[in-house]
Amino acid sequence: MNDDLKALIRTIPDFPKPGIEFRDITTLLLSPNGLATCIERMVAATDGPVDLVAGVEARGFLFAAALAIPLRAGVLLIRKDGKLPGTTIAEDYALEYGTDRIAIHADACAPGARVLLVDDLIATGGTARAAVRLLRKAGASVEQAQFVVDLPALGGADLLRADDIAVSALVAFPGH
Repeated sequence: MNDDLKALIRTIPDFPKPGIEFRDITTLLLSPNGLATCIERMVAATDGPVDLVAGVEARGFLFAAALAIPLRAGVLLIRKDGKLPGTTIAEDYALEYGTDRIAIHADACAPGARVLLVDDLIATGGTARAAVRLLRKAGASVEQAQFVVDLPALGGADLLRADDIAVSALVAFPGH
């Protein structure tokens, strides 16, 4: 399923380091038909109405904005810490070596807002899980997350499911 979209995603071996096969969605974005089909299928996979589509910096912003229009929802930006003006709330998460932090505006969503989390790729799930914690800290109801690409061997989608999130991805690739 979705082999037409999978064929539009380029694999770059040994990037950013030896042994990694980087799944490059820029080739999908260059295809008007591929991008439109991607968004149509993500909209179809959305369960029920949503108030906001939250996109994770930076590629998640592209998909969040495109999905929000047919879903008649707003767009909530999840940014790297220090990138938003005004009052923010933030969440730390672990990286392979160290930690990172994401943030949203403190008034970005009303308590109880139904939020769909979107990003281009799910790997280990660290950023996505931190985004769910952050959104829930803001009072959002987050029950579903969508990705263009899943790397199931890294287990991120399964970790999100363990956090009571319905996860869908259009395509999956083996390996890292």
